[in-house]
Amino acid sequence: MTSPISSSTANINDLMKTMNTKAQESADGVQADTDKFMTLLVTQLQNQDPLNPMDNAQMTSQLAQLQTVTGVNKLNTTLESLKASYQSSESLAATNLIGHGVLVEGNGVQLAKGQAILGVELASPADKVQLVVSDAGGNEVATIDLGAQEAGIVPVAWDGVPDAKNVDAEGKPIALADGKYTFKVVATQGGEAVTDAKSLSFDSVASVTTGGKDGVKLNLPGAGAVAYADIKQVL
Repeated sequence: MTSPISSSTANINDLMKTMNTKAQESADGVQADTDKFMTLLVTQLQNQDPLNPMDNAQMTSQLAQLQTVTGVNKLNTTLESLKASYQSSESLAATNLIGHGVLVEGNGVQLAKGQAILGVELASPADKVQLVVSDAGGNEVATIDLGAQEAGIVPVAWDGVPDAKNVDAEGKPIALADGKYTFKVVATQGGEAVTDAKSLSFDSVASVTTGGKDGVKLNLPGAGAVAYADIKQVL
């Protein structure tokens, strides 16, 4: 007489074949995982040792595992859907910025016809903020005094007038020569230096790159390719 245990052992091979068919290997998604689990559970019940059957605790534990796996897979599916939706929205928003001026982190400033735009980002308030502009040789040529500022982003329009003011025949200040300059932020609060102040450069969005592994990229003539999140302010 064949013992129940031998019969159960003999059926393990059938169980493994059931779990390793090509159809099961190629299946994907929540339903496929559920089908696999249920196939395993039913086969296990059919071939259990009658002298030592699965108890209620084991059954409950395995059903709980099924619910956990199903829940995680559904969550992953939902997150992938939300990610795709977000990327689509970000791409649309980015393309709407083409042709617009923006502020991004940087210390360069382009003076053209006595006009330039730059900015500062303050993570905390400061009772004194200055932007110190230097020429290509590193010489400090102009100081823009912004006074006290709250935390946030402050865009600044600069007329290109240097500290050492010269005037024309009509008595108007003569701006510096057009070209590239750099600047730094000097900010203090209560006499102490504010270390979380960042300089912002003006640039414009020329085009947008989508579909890359790094997400949406905005192509700026000066700063190059930057992420959508790197845009501090649209002007």
